[in-house]
Amino acid sequence: MDSPVFVALLPVVFLIAIGFIAGRAGWMRAGATKDLANLVFLLLTPALLFRTMSRVDIEQLDFKPVAAYFLAVVILFAGTLLVQGFNRRAAVLALANTFSNTVMIGIALVGLMYGPDGLVTLLTLVSVHALVLLTSATVVLELAVAREQKQGAPGAVAAAPRQALATVLMALKNSLLHPVPLPIIAGLLFAQIGWVIPGVIDKPLEMLALAFGPLALVLVGVTLANTPVGPHWRPALALAGIKNLVHPLLVALLCRLLGVGGLPMTVMVVAAALPIGANVFLFSQRYEVAEELVTASVVVSTALALVSLTLVFTLLPYLG
Repeated sequence: MDSPVFVALLPVVFLIAIGFIAGRAGWMRAGATKDLANLVFLLLTPALLFRTMSRVDIEQLDFKPVAAYFLAVVILFAGTLLVQGFNRRAAVLALANTFSNTVMIGIALVGLMYGPDGLVTLLTLVSVHALVLLTSATVVLELAVAREQKQGAPGAVAAAPRQALATVLMALKNSLLHPVPLPIIAGLLFAQIGWVIPGVIDKPLEMLALAFGPLALVLVGVTLANTPVGPHWRPALALAGIKNLVHPLLVALLCRLLGVGGLPMTVMVVAAALPIGANVFLFSQRYEVAEELVTASVVVSTALALVSLTLVFTLLPYLG
C-alpha cells in the first residue's frame, strides 16, 4: 500500500476514472470537452512549462538521455516503414508506435513521481519531442503522398503538388510556434538572463500550473468515455503493445548501451511507456488514412498504460 508505484499511479487512476465516469454520465457535452482541452492546452500547459523552465540553468540540461530516446524512435519508425511499406498508412502507424503522450499524461505523472528534477529531465525531451517527431512525420507523409499521386494509388490524397522545402519549413514553423515548445524555450531564455518572476505574477502562474495535472488527467478519462473502440481492438492492441512495451524496452537497452542511468534513464523509459499521443489522430485525419484504427489505438494504449507503467515502475529499480 505504501510502495512508490502504488502511491504514484493511484492518483492518476482515480483522476482518469473520475473523468471517465463524468463522460459516461453525460456531465460534459462534446463541445465542453473541446473547450476544456483548449483551456488545458493553451493556458495551463504554457503556465506550467514556462514557470518550471524559468528556474533552470542551461547547464542542468542533459541531452544524452534524449539522444538514447530518439535513437529508439528512429529504429521503431524505420522498422515500421520497412514492414508496412512506404505509404501514408505506414507513416501514420510508425508515428503511433513512437509518439508518446508526454504532455497531458507524462508531465502530470513524472511531476507526481519524481518532482522538479524529474520534470526538468522530461521537459528537456518535451522541448524537442513534438518538433522532431511531427516534423519528421510530416516530411515522410508528404513524400508518401507525392509517391502515391505519381503512381495513381487508390485512395491517394487529392491535393495540389507540394513544394518539399515549403512543407519542411511550414512544419518547423508550426512545431516551434506551439503551446508546448514555445514556453519551454521562453522560460529557458528568461532563466539565462538571470531574471526572477515577480511574486505577484509567479503566484497566479503557480496556481495555473497546479491545476494542470488534475484537469489534464480528468480530460483523458472523459475522452476515453466518448471514444468507441469498435471492431479495431485487435490491431489497436498490437499497436498499443509496440508503443507501451517495445518502445520503453528499447529505450532502456539503448540507455544502458550509452551509459545513461539514474533518474535520466528512468524518466526516458517512463516517457517511452506512455500511451499514444493525440497528435497521431490529427495526422491520420489530415492525411485521410487509418482514422478509426488510430482512434481505437489511442484508447487501448491509454488503458494499457495502467498496466505497462506499473510494470515499468516495478522493473526500473533493477535496471538503474
